[in-house]
Amino acid sequence: MKPVLSVSQLTMDFGGLRAIDHIDLEVRAGEIVALIGPNGAGKTTFFNCITGIYTPTGGDMLLAAPGEGGPVRLNGLKPNKVTENGMARTFQNIRLFPNMTVLENVMIGRHCRLHSGIPGAIFRPPANRREEKQIVEDSYRMLEKIGLTGYVNEFAKNLPYGAQRRLEIARALATEPFILLLDEPAAGMNAQETKELDELIVRIREQEKVSILLIEHDMKLVMSLSDRIYVVDYGKRIAEGAPEAIKNDPAVIKAYLGEDIDA
Repeated sequence: MKPVLSVSQLTMDFGGLRAIDHIDLEVRAGEIVALIGPNGAGKTTFFNCITGIYTPTGGDMLLAAPGEGGPVRLNGLKPNKVTENGMARTFQNIRLFPNMTVLENVMIGRHCRLHSGIPGAIFRPPANRREEKQIVEDSYRMLEKIGLTGYVNEFAKNLPYGAQRRLEIARALATEPFILLLDEPAAGMNAQETKELDELIVRIREQEKVSILLIEHDMKLVMSLSDRIYVVDYGKRIAEGAPEAIKNDPAVIKAYLGEDIDA
């Protein structure tokens, strides 16, 4: 199966510091892939490069919608263009619009799929009004899928922490991605919230036909969800494979424990 995301020799320098060092990674259609490593290993920097927040020093990043034409080169694209081409993400630190309602937050995610421009927003012809109505309906339907309809008119800042995490995922899905990037989605969650997140991610993959690349420190969640795992340390890829192989890889154990497996 062809990859929907293909990253080759990605490198990112900040002055004299090399945060990403010639990393290769791919995500195939329908896969859940995890990117793991100790704190400071370069995981979020990797996300920032492929989503257009950072311009990498070197390497190639290709995005290819399943069943469609040739890939789109992500190098040089702004974040909004990356989103328009089918990749959406959440952030390690939740980035919602706190003083807007849950429904409004998801509606904002639909913005990249709008057809109306500034004149339409000002004069609001029938086509624009129909589109606005459709956005509300689509956003509500997304909240149903994520399980947040009970909060639809609440301000985002008033939601419980786990619900805020789910709302960020709903907003990302509202952009109609075929690949979803989740940056530490379980951070700060309790055991019950993490279990619900596990079930939600599996449901998203199955119902929305979305490939998923996630950064996560909860190894139980990673091992439960992932088809494949990439491990990075000090900006370098040190391992890649199925969960069972990664769990027993001496290089991975050394990276996390700071010592040899037989020390």
